Amino acid sequence: MKQFDRRTIMDRLFKYSVIIVSLIVLTPPFHIITSIIIHGGGAVLKAGISFLYELPPSPLSTNIGGIGPSLLGTILLMMVTTAVGLPLAFFTAVLAVEYPNSIIAKFVGVLIRSFIEIPTILIGVLVYTIMVLPMGKFSAIAGAIALALVSLPYMYTHIENALASIPWVYREAAYGLGLTKPKALLHVFIGIARRGIVAGILIGLTKASGETAPLLFTIGGSRHSYFQGLDRPVDAIPLLIYEFAQTPYDIYHEVAWGAALILLLIYLGEFVTLRFLVKEVEL
Repeated sequence: MKQFDRRTIMDRLFKYSVIIVSLIVLTPPFHIITSIIIHGGGAVLKAGISFLYELPPSPLSTNIGGIGPSLLGTILLMMVTTAVGLPLAFFTAVLAVEYPNSIIAKFVGVLIRSFIEIPTILIGVLVYTIMVLPMGKFSAIAGAIALALVSLPYMYTHIENALASIPWVYREAAYGLGLTKPKALLHVFIGIARRGIVAGILIGLTKASGETAPLLFTIGGSRHSYFQGLDRPVDAIPLLIYEFAQTPYDIYHEVAWGAALILLLIYLGEFVTLRFLVKEVEL
């Protein structure tokens, strides 16, 4: 009886400890999200829908303006980042899964994974050295390449794991039908592993869309004019938040809070849309 009581007490103690620790862990992100919704929501409601397309205000302005160029720049950067990073991540993951004993596959896998450990600011410096300095100017394409390098290891890891987790019976069935590796990949494997592939894309884009350090050295922060070309400077929401939050002007702080809310909604939109579009695959 005593042993049973002791077990009950220890079980409840463990359960309540897990609950308390979980609440402690969840408190900081909950506080951050709540602060963004409260402060950012107030700024967006004050500006109205024009917050999404107006230019930022001057430091002494009473009109909150908007983040139009920064929002457009963020969307364009994500599109170009996906166009650059996704093919690289996908084909290197296919190489690693389909030809695991290849020296090239092993080398590329180690190289890509090592990018996770590299501070993103160093990636920005690298792209600044090999692209911005030779071009003589900041540009959207330089920022997109920097973000593609940031997102690449996340996309690669999830896509590789998704393809590698396909049961061998499906591979045997595909090859037994006479399909070549490219056809089996296109018609069978991608369909089975699509949830993992999309998860990799989502995580990579989410990681890239919130980065500031690589953009400091690459895009130039042109927030008072709209997009003029991939070879011209642009702005992005994370860079605007970073720079406006450091100023002493209250109007800039309001814009930064509103921009943070828009960025949070972009994250939410990415997750909900992809979660809805991609159905679960039962194996």
